[in-house]
Parts: sequence; structure tokens; C-alpha cells
Amino acid sequence: MESKYAKQFKKGILEIIILKLLSKKEMYGYQIVSEMEERGNVFNLREGTLYPILYRLEDDGMIESRWEQSASRNVPRKYYAITPSGKDLLKEATEQWLEFAYTVEKVLKD
Repeated sequence: MESKYAKQFKKGILEIIILKLLSKKEMYGYQIVSEMEERGNVFNLREGTLYPILYRLEDDGMIESRWEQSASRNVPRKYYAITPSGKDLLKEATEQWLEFAYTVEKVLKD
């Protein structure tokens, strides 16, 4: 079972991570989950967690979406891409996170 601390850590960083992944290329939901799993099992992101974050980022203008029909399957996929505002937020949030993580690490290693 996941600790309450791990849940809080994730809650604060998931939006930044999703924006970072989308800054590399546009993706659909399952791709985002797969990319996060490839980087480690710390997140174990579920669709019930991912889609509310994507909807919130889209409502805030940080990402945009488009539907595309799959060539191999007859099922459309919703792709997400970062917007210029999202890139600005990602830059600012990354700087803040790195400073925060550095300070926490200094305190914990002392």
C-alpha cells in the first residue's frame, strides 16, 4: 500500500511530469502512462488519475487536444500537445521544483 507521503509527493509533481513528456512529443493517454512506467514504477499512474489532470491542464490552456483516427484500428485516439503557455509553466515549475528538491535533499542528508 502506498504511503500518504508518496501520494502527496506525486500529487505535487504529476502535472509537471506530464507537461515535460508532452514537451517532447504529442501523446495519447495510454502513451503517457507507458512513458511514466518506463521511467520507473514510482508513479503507477491510472487512467482515473491521469485524465482529470489532462482535463485540468487543457481547461487552463496548458495543453490542447485533437482526435485522430488510428490507421490500424477503427478507434479514434485523443492526442495531447503542450501549448506555449504550458511551455512557460513547465519552465517555471521545473526551476521551482529543482530548487525545492535541492533544498530538501540538503536538509535530509544533513
